[in-house]
Amino acid sequence: MQLRMTNQREMILRELKKSKGHLTADELYERVKKYMPRISLATVYRNLEILSDVKMIRKLEISGRQKRFDSELEDHDHIYCVECQRIDNLDIGQKHVELPVGDTHGYTITGRRLEVTGLCPKCQEKIKKTSTKKSRGVAKMGCGSKKCTLNDKQKEVLEAMNKCDGPSASKDIAAAVGKEAKQISCQITALKKKGYIDSPVRCKYEITSEGKTALKA
Repeated sequence: MQLRMTNQREMILRELKKSKGHLTADELYERVKKYMPRISLATVYRNLEILSDVKMIRKLEISGRQKRFDSELEDHDHIYCVECQRIDNLDIGQKHVELPVGDTHGYTITGRRLEVTGLCPKCQEKIKKTSTKKSRGVAKMGCGSKKCTLNDKQKEVLEAMNKCDGPSASKDIAAAVGKEAKQISCQITALKKKGYIDSPVRCKYEITSEGKTALKA
């Protein structure tokens, strides 16, 4: 198929190559409109699809994510960050995959796509810093601090939860301490803020390891 290269297509292709990345149509639109203020997002979408159809660019369709486009035409795979949605090229060193005849159901294989997900270095560092801050916060808690202090009502609720086998609803916890659910709701909220209880199931609560430690203090 002979494709007529309009000014719009040339500009879109140029910006995609210049980025050396894997841009979405929206990201390309923001770049292209600096030079072509009257261009529309729909025009960018349409031309990206056309360029992809004639194999001048590659279209990346990551499961459940926005389409991205790549100017690198040589066969290669990609790795995708589940946190920030960044995409990088991935060289696995194997360009051709031999599949057993029985597994292809009679198909003639014309291509393949390997989808690899993970956490990019920036997101790993971000998560590491967050975890460090949390661990420091726990380490600084002493039995004399406000966060470690349990009043009688909170301790009563925590002790009841410690005896529960798995997550329990507030009405079950209230029954265990002989009160109504609304009477212990503020204790549950306070204990949750302190990290002594968690809510792994909607509207149900269970004691955490920090809560068990607080009971022994």
